[in-house]
Amino acid sequence: MAEQSYHQFCPVAMASELLCTRWTIVVLRELLCGPARFNELRRGMPRMSPALLTQRLRELEDAGVLERRPAARDPGATEYVLTDAGQELRPIVEAMGCWGQRWVASELSLEKLDATLLMWDMRRNLVIDPPPPAPRTIHFTYPDAPAREQKWWLVIRPDEPVDLCSVDPGSDIDLFVRAPLAEMTAIWMGHSTIVAASEAGRLTMAGDERLAATIGQWLRLSPFAGVDRMVA
Repeated sequence: MAEQSYHQFCPVAMASELLCTRWTIVVLRELLCGPARFNELRRGMPRMSPALLTQRLRELEDAGVLERRPAARDPGATEYVLTDAGQELRPIVEAMGCWGQRWVASELSLEKLDATLLMWDMRRNLVIDPPPPAPRTIHFTYPDAPAREQKWWLVIRPDEPVDLCSVDPGSDIDLFVRAPLAEMTAIWMGHSTIVAASEAGRLTMAGDERLAATIGQWLRLSPFAGVDRMVA
């Protein structure tokens, strides 16, 4: 990364040479959620090229920020995990998220809609407690999204990670959720609420009444949704 050097001995400058390259902070955001395989990281950053992701992972590994190890669920595969140095970046990344939520205008953030990223984040934070005794499938539809991003399925199975599908998994649907992509993104980010969107008719649900009634509990929002905003 010599070509990006500030040529200063200042620790801020030296840290910036590593952390302020394009996509690096976003890669760290994903890894702070826990160990992840390459393709899992890509799902959280769908617009990042595989080649650039490979490069950034190599740079962070060389800097001692992350390491590779056998995947917990599949020792034959590799996952990336933050080292102590990487974990020490957590308050920095979280502070950047809080600052963005507090000071970046909501209309600017809602111009950057991405159904794939939204659903991956929703899948990662989804918690049904206690777990269902049998599989549950929740079908989300965003009629205003591009055709290939309009339909998504979250499949919840007992004692297994939640599965996100962009192709019909063929299981019975327990709950249908329909809303504009911008509306669901606003709900996820804390700019709107499920109650307000439902009362205005912008979000509709049909199917399992208990799942619908408790959506505000199991559909956990962005970790920054509760940050007080200083701009509209």
